[in-house]
Amino acid sequence: MFGIIRPCRNRLGPSLREAWLAHLCGLCLALRDDHGHLARVVTNYDGLVISALVEAQSARSRRAAGPCALRGMRSAEVAVGGGARLAAAVSLVLASAKVDDHVGDRDGAFAHAPVRGVGRRVARRWAEQAAATGADLGFDTAVLVDAVRGQSAVEAAAGPGGSVLAVTEPTETAAATAAARTALLAGRPGNAEPLREVGRLFGRLAHLLDAVEDLAADRASGAWNPLVATGTSLAEARRLCDDAALGIELALREVEFTDDRLVHVLLVHEVKESIRRAFGEPHSHAARAHAPKGQRRGKSGEPGPGSGLWFWPELVDPPRSRWLLPGCLAVLYQCGTCQYCCRDPHPGPWSGKRRDAWCGNCDCPTCDCDCCGCDC
Repeated sequence: MFGIIRPCRNRLGPSLREAWLAHLCGLCLALRDDHGHLARVVTNYDGLVISALVEAQSARSRRAAGPCALRGMRSAEVAVGGGARLAAAVSLVLASAKVDDHVGDRDGAFAHAPVRGVGRRVARRWAEQAAATGADLGFDTAVLVDAVRGQSAVEAAAGPGGSVLAVTEPTETAAATAAARTALLAGRPGNAEPLREVGRLFGRLAHLLDAVEDLAADRASGAWNPLVATGTSLAEARRLCDDAALGIELALREVEFTDDRLVHVLLVHEVKESIRRAFGEPHSHAARAHAPKGQRRGKSGEPGPGSGLWFWPELVDPPRSRWLLPGCLAVLYQCGTCQYCCRDPHPGPWSGKRRDAWCGNCDCPTCDCDCCGCDC
């Protein structure tokens, strides 16, 4: 739900962290303003890349926003305009498809018939809201909807010896369409094709990393996983992820930007960090490079109830899933108590699966080392 890009504040630095939060809050507020408070639960950290791409190709557009509980009751400058609204539309479409997928699989909270009915109505409403915002921007979200709704048929056709890239294709198509649209929205049509390639490879990467992170839990529960279904090894998955990351970096060099600093950090540096994180590798300059996953900074990583403001949700093994509305409440509570950043590990709001803290993946206290290793 929250995406593969989870930047540590130390790696971003003050200026880029402020810009990243501006797009995150701008996406959240665009969802609220156009579609109501419930829509804010689809805010995700990959969706804000759409907003960042638009701004990187055009003039900066911000407004002052009042205090918010998720910002510790601080005010902030937030991104506004077409970029934030396009990011909102894309996030709604993808969230709608994700809920539909869970309903169809009768997965987790959607194992119960009454909740499946609610899920279908929510998914349909989100798709309609996305279409309305897209129409205002001259963007037909049906392209995205058709791509992601074709996922179930693609998965049904997948089997041992098949290509895992056939399974990732609908996600690639949706992400490519959205990324290419940012060029037109920013008034730079010449950027559309390289950004289409950026989006395609990013969609591939997001799908593969999600499969890698869920592999152990899916095997234990018997849930469908593209790596298991196609017989793709972790080594092959890693090769495909590294190739996609390199392709994104090369395609970005073909794009004409006004200011690409944040986009470069997110789509080059942080994409590489997301790959390391998914495959259980520490930050490249971590002081405790051989610490097992979930045991960084002296933490045991064992399931437990938490303490202080982290007493809930409880982290248990096996994971305990939540219904739709309790999961939405967990999202808001975990954001407000900084669990995604600092509780290592913490449970996923709906799945209950173990997740690593974002900042827990960066053990260098100031990140003043050369973390990126590129010549930018």
